[in-house]
Amino acid sequence: MLKNMIRGSVAALVVVSGLVSSAFGAGFDVNATITGLALRGVDPVTYFTNGAPQDGDFSITEVHNGATYRFVSEANRDLFKQNPEKYLPAYGGFCAFGTAMGVKVDGDPDLWKIVDGKLYLNLSESIQERWNKDIPGFVKSADDNWTSIEETDPSEL
Repeated sequence: MLKNMIRGSVAALVVVSGLVSSAFGAGFDVNATITGLALRGVDPVTYFTNGAPQDGDFSITEVHNGATYRFVSEANRDLFKQNPEKYLPAYGGFCAFGTAMGVKVDGDPDLWKIVDGKLYLNLSESIQERWNKDIPGFVKSADDNWTSIEETDPSEL
């Protein structure tokens, strides 16, 4: 039932996310806006260096895996370029709990947690509360599911 509830309540976001990603070069493995912008413009490095998300500057960007990331400084952009995997959110920025349920739904950059050095996003506060109850279990499920859904259009899940 929860899986169906997640699917129904965010169906439009899922379809738009898939269409947007494919239209701008980001594959179905990256959650991006209609302009190809990842993380809604939040600098991925700031989660790790500032302990909180911070909006990046539109003039300091880097394209990775077909998506555009913004940064607060050139220094942050350089850190990202040296090791993007360290700073990229898990599951392409899709909701970690949704991925554990086998679907791709929007991940909100303001609803996040770093676990074992990896950034995870969630769709909503209520979803994040549920995810927080069994992070190791949900991460395992999400990791297992991601291998089969990573390249799948979100609207097909």
